[in-house]
Amino acid sequence: MPEELETPPMRLDQWLWAVRLYKSRTLAADAIRAGHVKVNGLAPKPARSAQPGDTVTVQTGSLERTFRVVASPTSRVGAKLVGNYAHDLTPPEVYQQLKKPEYRPPGVRAPGSGRPTKRDRRAIAEWLE
Repeated sequence: MPEELETPPMRLDQWLWAVRLYKSRTLAADAIRAGHVKVNGLAPKPARSAQPGDTVTVQTGSLERTFRVVASPTSRVGAKLVGNYAHDLTPPEVYQQLKKPEYRPPGVRAPGSGRPTKRDRRAIAEWLE
C-alpha cells in the first residue's frame, strides 16, 4: 500500500479484528478492556483510533506480539493482505520458542503419544484440583 494514501481512522478494536489478530470485534474489545493490548506502551480504550505509526502490543496467552499500524483497512482483510495494514515487529525468537517441546503448557500431551494411561489420568486430575 503506498505511503501517501490517506486512510480514514478506525477504532482500535475494529483494527485488531480487521487485521486478524482476534476472531471477533467483541473478543478484541474484551482483550483491550482486560489490559492485554497496549498502544505505544499505554493501556487504551476500545474506541481509541488506530493511527498509522502506532505500536500495538498484543498479549495472547503467553505470547506477546508487537505490530506497527501502517493503515486502516475498510473492512476485514484476507491473511495475505494483512502486511499492507500491519507490520509485525515481533522478534523471530518468540515464534521459534513456541515450537520447542518444553514450551507446551501443563496438561498438554505430545502429539501422537496416544491416550493417557490410568496413571496419567490420575496425575492430570490431581494437577487440575
